[in-house]
Amino acid sequence: MAYAHRSTSQAISYVYRGTFIHSTQKAAVQILEDTLLGVDAEGKIAFIGKGDELEKLSKTFGFSLSEVTQLKQHEFFMPGMVDTHIHASQYSYAGTALDMPLLQWLNTYTFPVESRFKDLDFANRVYTQVVKRTLRNGTTTACYFATIHSDASLLLGQIANDFGQRALVGKVCMDRNDGVKHYKETIQESQEETCRFIAELLNKKYPLVKPIVTPRFAISCTGALLGQLGEIAKNNNLHIQSHISENVEEVKFVKELFPESESYTEVYHKHNLLTDKTVMAHGCYLTDKELDRFRETGASLSHCPSSNIALCSGLLDVRNVLNHKVKLGLGTDVAGGYSASMLDAVRRALDTSKVLTVQDPTHKTLTFEEVFRLATLGGSQALSLDDQTGNFEVGKDFDALRVDLAARDAPIDLIQCEEPKILLEKFLNLGDDRNIVEVFVAGRMVVPFTKPVE
Repeated sequence: MAYAHRSTSQAISYVYRGTFIHSTQKAAVQILEDTLLGVDAEGKIAFIGKGDELEKLSKTFGFSLSEVTQLKQHEFFMPGMVDTHIHASQYSYAGTALDMPLLQWLNTYTFPVESRFKDLDFANRVYTQVVKRTLRNGTTTACYFATIHSDASLLLGQIANDFGQRALVGKVCMDRNDGVKHYKETIQESQEETCRFIAELLNKKYPLVKPIVTPRFAISCTGALLGQLGEIAKNNNLHIQSHISENVEEVKFVKELFPESESYTEVYHKHNLLTDKTVMAHGCYLTDKELDRFRETGASLSHCPSSNIALCSGLLDVRNVLNHKVKLGLGTDVAGGYSASMLDAVRRALDTSKVLTVQDPTHKTLTFEEVFRLATLGGSQALSLDDQTGNFEVGKDFDALRVDLAARDAPIDLIQCEEPKILLEKFLNLGDDRNIVEVFVAGRMVVPFTKPVE
């Protein structure tokens, strides 16, 4: 390919030569072998070219040949993974408490733990660990639910910024909670605190961390609050996140609470909460008509297969969602999802698709290439961040993972020299954080950590 570059007055910070694997709109997996990629001082991709164009590129961009880092044969770069749905406040009990369905699970485990986040020391401990763990696991962008506590939510934004993670952070809004009565707000508190949270977080001017309007879900919010949150999001041009159609009992309860609405989707649509900057988690039971509404509004879905299986919630037919041309990314959904690794979300997404094929042999199973795209470019599209990140294009931020299949003590045994696509498949199915030797967000190396890990 001919090399692509942007005119930049910025000095070149990094130049890498080797294999780059990413997704495009047309190709689920595109492999660029013996490729040169330069990152400028703003953290943006300055050029992408073939290895034999090295001298020409070095003259054009003013870097010396000795500055080029050569990847090994068993290494490649891939885009950072995008976790489109994760509850940072639930991380302390991740890997436990998976023995009951959603609504009982919330009352028994989730709300009592989330109510502890008024204690900022506790919040600091949990949020520091979840940001570090997700970065180690290759999550360069995270869409976080926090809790109803504004100060703790602001702290999560600060921690994500300090460690260099790209993040959308949501202060949870809920003015209805019959299960755990002390864990809720009045409608006035929710509105005022949401406005304070948004104003204070925007005022920090963090380059990569932004607020996201976060009604927990229709069951936890009155129609009046949902309407106010829709207005707040519109007036500030903000992202929106919530949950939809996760399990059968929840869908039925929403119908009882909002009998005037034709569907769960219409509850949100009526209150101006479905926009092209909205991401809704789950969607297991959405009808074709509801998916059409998602496509019309530009709203997206976050597929959270680990939690859908762990809480016996349901199985999302991703193929059907994609056929409806609805934007879709993957989410870990900690702690309903037991793992904070997007690699586990990739594996469970493939497993879920295969279960649907077992149930219906005419179902077209997702390929690992398609799920790779969902974990990277698909996630950035779902969060309306694909103009900045999601794949390797000149002018986009360099959000990337340096993957080494032969990393020391890693869980993959390479028996022979393999082609890059095989290396990618092995990494997605067998790899873990030990294979992710470097993580970059907006051109900054954020893993290995520069300050000691507590």
